Amino acid sequence: MRENPKIDAFQGNYRFLSNFWMAPIQVGLLTFASTEHAYQAAKSLDPDDWRKIQDQRSATYAKIAGGKFKLRPDWHEIRVDVMRELTAAKYDQHEDLRAKLIATKGIELIEGNTWNDTFWGVCCGKGENWLGRILMEYRDR
Repeated sequence: MRENPKIDAFQGNYRFLSNFWMAPIQVGLLTFASTEHAYQAAKSLDPDDWRKIQDQRSATYAKIAGGKFKLRPDWHEIRVDVMRELTAAKYDQHEDLRAKLIATKGIELIEGNTWNDTFWGVCCGKGENWLGRILMEYRDR
């Protein structure tokens, strides 16, 4: 029996699926260098924090900076919906990336990682894979 096709890491030809892929997105009046930048900024209600994130030269630095913010009180309740909105912004605003994502139709997308992120991805076979699920939702609609 043939296993269902899957992409189990957002690397190589599939690196564009990562939130760390540098593809600027417009969110309201603000522009962020990547989805990760925008996600980290969304953790805070302080416009000064948003500017700090905008100034980060890479998604890695944005994640580090965002990890120091005081989280907005509703963060854990809204973070999945925030990621849905930011994912839609990325692929709505970048036709080339949208076409590449749509080309994965029928393939399970798994944000496999080695950094123990079992909420957004899968590590050591365990995880909720929310990022993969959101990407597949967007792709399949």
